[in-house]
Amino acid sequence: MRPLEDVRILAIEQYGAGPFASVHLADLGAEVIKIEDPASDGDVGRYVVPQQHGEDSLFFETFNRNKRSLSLGIATPEGRAVFEDLVKVSDVVHSNLRGDVPAKLRIRYDDLKHLNPAIVCCSLSGFGMTGPRSAEPGYDYILQGMAGWMDLTGEPDGPPTKSGLSLVDYSGGLVAAMSMLTALHAARRDGVGGDCDVSLFDTAIAMLTYPAAWLLNGDFVPKRTHHSAHPSLVPFQIFPTADSWLVVACPKEKFWARLAAAIDRPEWATDPRFADFAARRENSEELQELLTGVFGTRSAAHWLSVLGSAGVPCGPVNSVAEALAEPHTSARNMVVETEHPYFGTVRQVASPVRVGNEPPEYRRAPRRHEDAGYVLGDLLGYDAERIAALAASAAFGGVPTDVDVPSAAQPFATAEPQE
Repeated sequence: MRPLEDVRILAIEQYGAGPFASVHLADLGAEVIKIEDPASDGDVGRYVVPQQHGEDSLFFETFNRNKRSLSLGIATPEGRAVFEDLVKVSDVVHSNLRGDVPAKLRIRYDDLKHLNPAIVCCSLSGFGMTGPRSAEPGYDYILQGMAGWMDLTGEPDGPPTKSGLSLVDYSGGLVAAMSMLTALHAARRDGVGGDCDVSLFDTAIAMLTYPAAWLLNGDFVPKRTHHSAHPSLVPFQIFPTADSWLVVACPKEKFWARLAAAIDRPEWATDPRFADFAARRENSEELQELLTGVFGTRSAAHWLSVLGSAGVPCGPVNSVAEALAEPHTSARNMVVETEHPYFGTVRQVASPVRVGNEPPEYRRAPRRHEDAGYVLGDLLGYDAERIAALAASAAFGGVPTDVDVPSAAQPFATAEPQE
């Protein structure tokens, strides 16, 4: 039995942060039922280019494997009734909407506790459900700017720079996943659920960590550093070599002594200018210039071999393709495959969350409304007549023509995972 096989999550989610939160839980066995708004043709991630076809894309596949899909307008009376029945048999309602929307949709704990006192309601929004910005949309790029991340990224004489990845979205998703599991643990212990008010803004501010503490308690001013250098530890940065770049890190004094010996400059280890953390920070520009001169004489492969053999933390600056081709990537099973009716064999990165020895199972992301038969028939026990009435109402909206909606003439879909 997989770790979260006894957990059911209703996910009113779209695009990146929210689906990133729940995909890790789905990989661990949780049943994640995506409630997709028919008014917007489902999750907007379905339409992200490149490599997009119809109502699916590789972007959507990345964030929604191992999930189920139900097209349901919960703002309609008919759709709301279905949603409330699902709340009764679920553990978590997870959403990533603007901070003021959960109240409008009535998906907070106080709105749902009469249906299920143990329900956990997790809202992941840009700015949270309270505060002066709660009604504003929040996106990763905006949050990286607002939270000071861009001011710390890039060269000192260059412009503020965004990370190459949507790290606020992904970090917020992981915080939401942790919040859901924590609240679910308490709900199962106490029989009472509650709200999780998670925001991308809070997440981004919290990740300022020690630079924020230095600023709040002294005269330290966080700023961009040359060649992505650590703000206090020297050397701890990228260096150009004769053919590419490498990262060298000396977060302990022993590593600096090893580095000095490995590059045939053993006297630097005891040189008063570089003898300890404080001295190297005080003379960082001089030391960085000296090291740059040394590393520029040979290839990255040469220095990685020399430093690695000496026990100095170091690594290459890989391209994405090189990172995925790293032998350790394969050894850790970090690239997995699913089969898709249009894209064929889809290779994507795995979740890094590992629990126990049983390997995760992976199946493709669902087509919109693909699991209507299972959710409505097998899970909720609706008969064919009721499902037909719902299909005739506005509850499901327009659904893809190649996805069957069970009716009086159609049997329910099975509950088996659809490969």
